[in-house]
Amino acid sequence: MVRLPGRSGARSLRRPGVPRPHRAPGPARGPRAKRAPDGERSGHQHGRRRRSPLSRLSVAGQVFLFQVVIVVLLVVAAVVALVLQVRHDSTREARNRSVAVAESFANAPGTREALELPDPSSVLQPRAEAAREDTKVDFIVVMNTDGIRYSHPKPDRIGKKFVGTIEPALRGEVVTEEITGTIGPLVQAVVPVQDDDGKVVGLVSAGITTATVGGTADQQLPLVLSAAAAALALATGGTALVSRRLLRQTHGLGPHEMTRMYEHHDAVLHAVREGVLIVGTEGRLLLANDEAHRLLDLPADAEGRRVTDLGLAPDTAELLDSGRVATDEVHLVKDRLLAVNQRPTNLRGGPHGSVATLRDSTELRALSGRAETARERLSMLYDAGVGIGTSLDVTRTAEELGELAVPRFADFVTVDLFGAVLDGGRPETVTPLRRTVSSGVREDAPLYPAGRRITFVESSPQGRALRDGRAVLEPRLGEAPGWQAQDLERSAQVLEYGIHSLITVPLRAGSLVLGVVSFWRSRKSDAFDAEELELAEELVARAAVSIDNARRYTREHSMAVTLQRSLLPRSLPEQNALEIAYRYLPAQAGVGGDWFDVLPLSGARVALVVGDVVGHGLHAAATMGRLRTAVHNFSALDLPPEELLGLLDELVARIDQDETADGDSGPVTGATCLYAVYDPVSRRCAVARAGHPPPAVIAPDGSVEYPEVPVGPPLGLGGLPYEAAELDLAEGSRLVLYTDGLVEDRERDIDEGLDLLREALARAGSTPEETCRTVLDARLPDRPGDDIALLVARTRALSADRIAEWDVPADPAAVGKVRASVSRRLARWDLEELSFTTELILSELVTNAIRYGADPIRVRMLYDRTLICEVYDTSNTSPHLRYAATTDEGGRGLFLVAQLSDRWGTRYTTEGKVIWAEQPLP
Repeated sequence: MVRLPGRSGARSLRRPGVPRPHRAPGPARGPRAKRAPDGERSGHQHGRRRRSPLSRLSVAGQVFLFQVVIVVLLVVAAVVALVLQVRHDSTREARNRSVAVAESFANAPGTREALELPDPSSVLQPRAEAAREDTKVDFIVVMNTDGIRYSHPKPDRIGKKFVGTIEPALRGEVVTEEITGTIGPLVQAVVPVQDDDGKVVGLVSAGITTATVGGTADQQLPLVLSAAAAALALATGGTALVSRRLLRQTHGLGPHEMTRMYEHHDAVLHAVREGVLIVGTEGRLLLANDEAHRLLDLPADAEGRRVTDLGLAPDTAELLDSGRVATDEVHLVKDRLLAVNQRPTNLRGGPHGSVATLRDSTELRALSGRAETARERLSMLYDAGVGIGTSLDVTRTAEELGELAVPRFADFVTVDLFGAVLDGGRPETVTPLRRTVSSGVREDAPLYPAGRRITFVESSPQGRALRDGRAVLEPRLGEAPGWQAQDLERSAQVLEYGIHSLITVPLRAGSLVLGVVSFWRSRKSDAFDAEELELAEELVARAAVSIDNARRYTREHSMAVTLQRSLLPRSLPEQNALEIAYRYLPAQAGVGGDWFDVLPLSGARVALVVGDVVGHGLHAAATMGRLRTAVHNFSALDLPPEELLGLLDELVARIDQDETADGDSGPVTGATCLYAVYDPVSRRCAVARAGHPPPAVIAPDGSVEYPEVPVGPPLGLGGLPYEAAELDLAEGSRLVLYTDGLVEDRERDIDEGLDLLREALARAGSTPEETCRTVLDARLPDRPGDDIALLVARTRALSADRIAEWDVPADPAAVGKVRASVSRRLARWDLEELSFTTELILSELVTNAIRYGADPIRVRMLYDRTLICEVYDTSNTSPHLRYAATTDEGGRGLFLVAQLSDRWGTRYTTEGKVIWAEQPLP
């Protein structure tokens, strides 16, 4: 800001956005070149021209006077216009009233009949006067078609000719006009009176005198003048306030002083060989001198716009917009290096903003090219750190290197990796490389395409880079016979295509060489140089770290997937109770601990298990294997679902204690499980869950529901018992079990996921396989963040003709009757071959129940994939298999049962126990 002595705060009066005539830089011209003393200059100017009395006022006084005059003129004009408007509106209203009154009287009952009387005036005169008084018009005149009056406010005018135009009315039209009649200037309307045939038989005229119209306007004039006076007072007061503010801002300067100050400021500002910029609030450019326009190449309308919208370099625009203090800060603007100094303008109470000076540092121009190169190099290295390695995929990471380098550094980039690297293994330098990436500014380059397996000869730049572990620069490929020895025909095509320079850098991660990266140049005529070789090495070094990380992740992910798949069931066991289909999909981000299982139980029953271990990686997969093994072992005990979950909960708690004491692994707390047992005889399913999502049931009619199954705490928390729910499932129902990866993710909660799953299940096919396919098509995300296990089982029922039951009294003699009944039933099932062994097995089991058990005793045979024999009693004592001594009279019955059957065992119920044995069918 430029200040005059004794005039604190005085500023240039040039308005932003007004173009300034450009002057050539240099000293001031004309009379201002040599400055005369104030007294001489004043006298000289006085001799040239005399100041008017108005010029003796200050700028604020002149503005006040001019504004008052303008306001007075505006008020007078407004009053005149308003009065004229009021008169115009009154005249128009008079026309409308005259027409309305005349038409009303002409069409009034009796008017037409009175015209046919011998003396129409005797009837029409009193009616017209009465109507005139009621309608507040000045006259109503009724006349015949010749214009002779039958009525008039002045009776002496009756019988005389009407003053006005009546010819259009005789044609059936309405006439309105302003004339001077017998009662003075007036506004009148003439309307016809017609008979039933439309013939004009008379005329009616009604009117209002100009005096009446003017009177209406005169009544409104005092109100108009009062409003004008109030407006004048308010405007004068506002003008006085504005003038006082202007007086403070101009510090009482007169117009000549203001002009002289502006001329001096403008001459100095635009004569200096240094750019000056004044930026106000909100980053708007208030002033820029000629030198600033030249140095920054500003547009002509730059003043008044934000500095960020002027097309300046980002760092320069940021400095000017921020208003921060800067001292000799160097900025590259096109081909100039500008030294910028900036200071705020409010240090001594001035207005908010900043002033910046720009100096063209010509002595630094020689360094501009090198600075730009260094800046681009730093920018590329920064982008490499941010843009390479965004995913843990080897191929994608290599592609990101190619996308960064083309076309900023090279015209074509190829990345060749050893095949083991792509699979997550350690590279073997004796194996061929695979071209993983081949990107460039064009797609028709004669380089090896992506996917090609390549073995580089030792004389080629790539071969030397792999052998020595150092980057190789071939500035002129046409003079590199070692490169041409790789493929004579293709190298000739590459040279003919225009590729002339090459940098080859090995991909090194520590002591491992993962592959080689080649940078090819064709469009730029200059060859690669030593500085560009260093930049290529830095880019490849950063990419090598990301590719090695992706390789390690791929290896760990493959190991975890292999471990997890080895722990999951590879095939489903054979059974007839359920038709089952399943899907298992590992997460893209890492293997989790989801698992499922199908376990055949005694009595043709089948157990379904779905579980989930929170977390990902090898630890989660190993923990899942331990839990799956435990479920297998516990299911062999034929425990109810809630008791099995209780044992599993204790096991997880013990695993947590061991791993917490070890300190190497985290606890397993958070594992969930759902255990269901389906009985095809009763068509009932017992379900219990430990922190797991509820099962879904698709009825035979296609309806979907989530049955109420009590939810227990996740495994390992302990302290609370688990509860089971009994579900009655119609034959053909589908039971759907799943893990939370199918219904829950970061974008939606589990309730929304359950609703979406319900919709998918509702439109699924009738078979379990179709159900799995439909659900995954509808719910599977593109990149699942968690494992997904899905198990769909359609229920079957064991028909009644394959079930046989007998009640047995607690009498040893009843054993013979049971044997006979069994023989008959086996004959009906065409299983006579099993009669002897079955009778022997049941004889031993029934005898034990009679001897050691309690009433009631029942026997049941099931004809399924095997022949199942079951003996129920209400005792809780379980027989044990043992070797009987040669002197023992008993103790050989269960040994005999074990030898004659494939499997046998005991399961407990709420009423007692069941001893069962299975025999294979012949």
